[in-house]
Amino acid sequence: MSVPEVLIHASGDLLASAAAARTVTAMADAIGAAGHGHLVLTGGGIGTKVMAAIAAAPARDAVDWRRVDFWWGDERFEPTGDPERNETGARAALLDHLGVDPARVHTVAGPDGPDGDDPDAAAARYAAELAAAAADGALVPAFDVLMLGIGPEGHVASIFPDSPAARAGGSVVAVRNSPKPPPTRISLTFGAIRAAREVWILASGEEKAEAVALAVTGISQDKLPAAGARGTERTLFLLDEAAAGKLPRA
Repeated sequence: MSVPEVLIHASGDLLASAAAARTVTAMADAIGAAGHGHLVLTGGGIGTKVMAAIAAAPARDAVDWRRVDFWWGDERFEPTGDPERNETGARAALLDHLGVDPARVHTVAGPDGPDGDDPDAAAARYAAELAAAAADGALVPAFDVLMLGIGPEGHVASIFPDSPAARAGGSVVAVRNSPKPPPTRISLTFGAIRAAREVWILASGEEKAEAVALAVTGISQDKLPAAGARGTERTLFLLDEAAAGKLPRA
């Protein structure tokens, strides 16, 4: 796994703009190298702000978005269009503004999907979709960029501290009794997250500062899941000044 790098921006708005520019560059490079790209989106306040910044970026059309596969690190097990779903926010902030290929937007089924009110079956369905897009023998594609938010207690995706999801195998896990509502979710596992070439952890606000400091300096991933989110080539903590407030300064 890669060693975390920390990049600090003066404000959440500047963080979002910088992350958006990085995304455009990363996707253009991926398409140039392989003919396509894989981007994993996240929800939450800063994740949505980054997506809106991508949509507004002057250079966004340097990317042929029809060649990008879009995935989610986690999803709330709610019906299509529900405001709690990460997909709903992503469509409004980003996807509805790009010329994407609908077949490359890989959403996670909710209770109105083909598996009904069975999150385990929906998780298995998403795992199968990931495997179908992966290289031979791999569980998931080698995501070019995987974005994650971080909770004040250190959760990433829907992997919460000391939860069964923190110890789950495979690529996708159904999460029940989440300490943060809604209680039922579907999440990538650590194994899937760590298949990404680059993992970007986005954090804005002083309430994230303690978790960020622990995740960067090292702690058990069971206790603080963000400590286990690492990319194969690069791990970036993209922070604003407030979220970086408890990091040691040179």
